Amino acid sequence: MSDRLEQLASDLLAQARKAGADAADAIAVDGTSISIDVLNGRLEHAERSEGVDIGLRVLIGQRQACVSASDIKPETLATMAARAVAMAREAPADDTLGLADPDQLAREWDLAALDLADPAAEPDPATLEALACRAEAAALGVEGVSQVQSASAGYGRRAIHVAASNGFSGGYARTDTALSCVAITGSGSGMERDYDGETRIYAADMPDPETIGRRAGERTVARNGARRPRTGAYPVIYDERISTGLIGHLLQAANGAAVARGASWLRGALGTQVLPEGLSIIEDPRRPRCAGSRPFDAEGLPTTRRAIVEDGVLCGWTLDLATARKLGMRSTANAARGTSGPPAPVTGNISLTQGTLSREAMMREIGTGLLVTSMLGSSINPNTGDYSRGASGFWIENGEIAYPVNEITLAGSLPQMLRSIVPANDARPHLSRRVPSLLVEGLTLAGD
Repeated sequence: MSDRLEQLASDLLAQARKAGADAADAIAVDGTSISIDVLNGRLEHAERSEGVDIGLRVLIGQRQACVSASDIKPETLATMAARAVAMAREAPADDTLGLADPDQLAREWDLAALDLADPAAEPDPATLEALACRAEAAALGVEGVSQVQSASAGYGRRAIHVAASNGFSGGYARTDTALSCVAITGSGSGMERDYDGETRIYAADMPDPETIGRRAGERTVARNGARRPRTGAYPVIYDERISTGLIGHLLQAANGAAVARGASWLRGALGTQVLPEGLSIIEDPRRPRCAGSRPFDAEGLPTTRRAIVEDGVLCGWTLDLATARKLGMRSTANAARGTSGPPAPVTGNISLTQGTLSREAMMREIGTGLLVTSMLGSSINPNTGDYSRGASGFWIENGEIAYPVNEITLAGSLPQMLRSIVPANDARPHLSRRVPSLLVEGLTLAGD
């Protein structure tokens, strides 16, 4: 299939040149996915999708246009190229557009070292169904679980090839296996739910279904009888399951596209303290068996390890070629794209420096406060960093979990929150975003 995708991308470029494009890049994607849902020990829903999608971007001077299709007949490729060129001629000019210079391109890479594709055979639907049924049964076996809302298993394989008229051509494949379970306790207005789920590149790395189902059930039962806490300012611990969202707000503000638009509360903050001293955020796109790894970006630039924040100081934006040119900088090789649009900067694998305390030890240190395990809704002012989000979790008293809480609103200032965070030591190493539980002092809680 890789040879077929390479040929498709090459044919798209040939058609673009024939149609009159000055430059072009193309992407071809072959994807297969299977998803299985069970309910009450029986198959509830099964879905399989497979197919090849292609995308073409053409440039006429400083103008560009993108087209895509799922039909790969030769006449379709010719039509795509002609339409893209016609559209580009009518598009507004942008002097930041353009392909990478040949000396910027990735020339060699080690796909075996990245280990992104499980060589095992695609699982049959019956195997996935059995895994989902085992997870559901384990959740139902937890005392206090009234029902399982969903138990799902899935598999995906995606091969990608990117080529451009500047001479770049490269491709790779990745796989993923997933299993999740959502359990419910109580009924009516007293109903509570929680979940567990795992995704791995290799199926052999997955935890057993009973573990996932049991954790979903135990987390759900622990939420039984949730109530609103008292209003006030308290220390808040963001559980490891959701703490990546807090760091995600910083990464979003450090995205070159937001900075170039002037819609980032971090604009003008390069070289300043954004996290406590000693904490760094490192992006490493070459981590083996990791969902955010890739040998090159969508513009053919070689990916490299870099510091976004080092020792608490913001030291770089996340850039593709266009945003780098807008900001007078060099691309950080973070371009990503689908088949229907141009490249855009996206952060991949990141790791936040871990602390020395476990989450439980951190709870003992704060004495009284909130452990957040779930978040909903979001009101983040992109220009100021004003923060307001709905949350639920557990109230902490005397350093231990006292009772479950819900219907909480957390409010604060992201810049201040991030400069005061204290990390625990519980980040899961296999995740693309390795962020431990995080303590934030003095957030405002709106409850009763």
